[in-house]
Amino acid sequence: MAAPTYTPLQPPSYPLAVRNPYLSAWMPGLDVEGLPSSSPQFWTGKPLNWGILARVDNISYSLMGITTSPENTSVATVISAEYTSTHTYFGLNAGTTNFTLDFFSPVSPTNYMRQSFPFSYLTISATTSAQSAVRVYVDIDESWTGQTGATVSNFTTSGSLSAFQLSVKGAYTYSENADMALWGEVVLAAKTASNSSITTQSGASAAVRDQFTSSGIVANLEPDYETGDVVAIAQDLGTVTGTASATFAIGYVRDAAVNYLGKGYTGYYRASYPDAISAVSAFLDEYSAAQTESLSLDSDLVSKSTAAAGSNYSDIIALSVRQAYGGLDLTIPASSLDTSGILIFLKEISSDGNVNTVDVIYPAFPIFYVMSPQYIRLLLEPILQYLATGAWHQQFCIHDIGDFYPNATGHNDQIDEPQPIEETGNILILAQAYTLATNDHSMANTYASLFKGYADYLVTNGHNIAIQLSTDDGAGALPNQTNLAIKAAVGLTAYGAMTGDMHYTTIGMDYASQLYNNKIGTDPNQTHFLLEYSDDTSWTTAFNMYPSTLLNLSTFPADAFQMETNWYPTVRTQTGVPLDFRVDWGKTDWMHFAAAYATETATRDMFINDVHEFVGQASVANQAPFSDRFFVTGDRGASVGAYYGFRARPVVGGHFAVLALGGPGTLMGGEADSRGSEEGADGDSDTC
Repeated sequence: MAAPTYTPLQPPSYPLAVRNPYLSAWMPGLDVEGLPSSSPQFWTGKPLNWGILARVDNISYSLMGITTSPENTSVATVISAEYTSTHTYFGLNAGTTNFTLDFFSPVSPTNYMRQSFPFSYLTISATTSAQSAVRVYVDIDESWTGQTGATVSNFTTSGSLSAFQLSVKGAYTYSENADMALWGEVVLAAKTASNSSITTQSGASAAVRDQFTSSGIVANLEPDYETGDVVAIAQDLGTVTGTASATFAIGYVRDAAVNYLGKGYTGYYRASYPDAISAVSAFLDEYSAAQTESLSLDSDLVSKSTAAAGSNYSDIIALSVRQAYGGLDLTIPASSLDTSGILIFLKEISSDGNVNTVDVIYPAFPIFYVMSPQYIRLLLEPILQYLATGAWHQQFCIHDIGDFYPNATGHNDQIDEPQPIEETGNILILAQAYTLATNDHSMANTYASLFKGYADYLVTNGHNIAIQLSTDDGAGALPNQTNLAIKAAVGLTAYGAMTGDMHYTTIGMDYASQLYNNKIGTDPNQTHFLLEYSDDTSWTTAFNMYPSTLLNLSTFPADAFQMETNWYPTVRTQTGVPLDFRVDWGKTDWMHFAAAYATETATRDMFINDVHEFVGQASVANQAPFSDRFFVTGDRGASVGAYYGFRARPVVGGHFAVLALGGPGTLMGGEADSRGSEEGADGDSDTC
């Protein structure tokens, strides 16, 4: 039997339903060949039971997630797997019929309504040249709720809609179990179409699946849910010649989405659709429009990313999109449902679960710069609004606004993970990135006193740097980290550009000159930047130079970029450049930052090709959703090419660093509805 074809490559894990931190279902790349019996996983690796069956004439086939096949059921053969920026397609052969499973998670950042829906599509298409009676079946169970044993099931029909909702009885609002939300409800839904009819059933898994495989329908019975049960929807496509399809929606709804400083925030979509049933009905109704938009985005992204840096770069970019936006919640105040009060919250997935971590927004921001510049402001607003209350007393910028997502309760106790230079430089760089991308100075004006205070902090503390952590906190704290000094210099020039205050620009450029021209931050021969000033044997990946290039700040002279461009190939190990001389791992986001400012194509492509090789190696040691950290050398006993700890983090937005050099908003695309368009801070419509 021939192995499946993988287009454009076989990644460690395929995104299936990835919309927000709690709807994040994936299929490990190694499991695709055995898809009919393979279960998807939550981003943590926890199995999610999601079964798909089909019946062609009188023969039933397992297509996905059927770990124990019902009697007289054949196993379809997987023939292909493909991913784009918004879709994952699996092709299977079942006798005379070919099936395509299309897992479609819309990415529509300029259409806030569409982007905020907490649902994803599954479309099952059947293609046959001979007339065949085709029926398809989908089921899920309480593995999607975050726990077992206290599940409540509700079934609703409304017009052509049939929907199951699974929830946890007595769950506390904003509570998690192993990163899965407990307080919401899982939704599985479908609508009848002109070519289909629907039957539904809940009950013991074996009984419900046997009912379908023996008859092609289920029994329209919905008893009280018991542990081990499934909820199932079957669609009869009738007699098919050519191609016919059926679409399902799966989602996780939290009416109370985020706790922001004691006030509830809910999904943006609830301004128009106040409950799960009306929302999923609207989501299914707009499938055609969402599909058209997605195909345009997929094509545009491949074209522009390939033009920017080649097909390997395009492969990386396409796999990064759903993951980056899948770390976000687009919200409005629950009490008023006022869409002018939109805020975006981001979960620091996989590392420590913080809310709107500044040094997670920073590596992710290139994707927003390219696809949705307003998101930079909407991610910063929850942080800035909190800081403006004065509850944070430190002179430097806060690290995050909550220890555990979705509780954005601030740090009134003044205890966070202190990264003073890191976050203070980041907030100024991000503010200027937004201002430059949109020509909107309202955020700079509204928070002028905050930003000035942070600029002054960098003037005082950004050159002779006390021992502290940087964003790569796992590598430990050091004094006088050159990369932090670079960030301080870039942060000051960013602030100068944002405000027009050349005093700060001059200081930032003076600090940069001391680092490079005076060799405070380089080795004596000026071949590379040091990890810390006092250690001439050290080196680091100086990724913080990138914003100077992107934002046209000219913080450092051209020779500094050439120096680093020449240096990186000399310290490349078996499969990539380590973060610095101390470690045996590299970071994919920082590799792309360095690639973007490289002055020579060969160095740029070296970084991109190394990440491409890593993400194209589905293996036992590399089955996590696109990790941003992997081992690049085995000199210290690590498995070369294995991912290291992190999975599914939104920082993969940093892979857009090269593409961002083409300018802001170059992939915004799509249509914006009257309620979902990007708006500037003053409420005027911005470019969409």
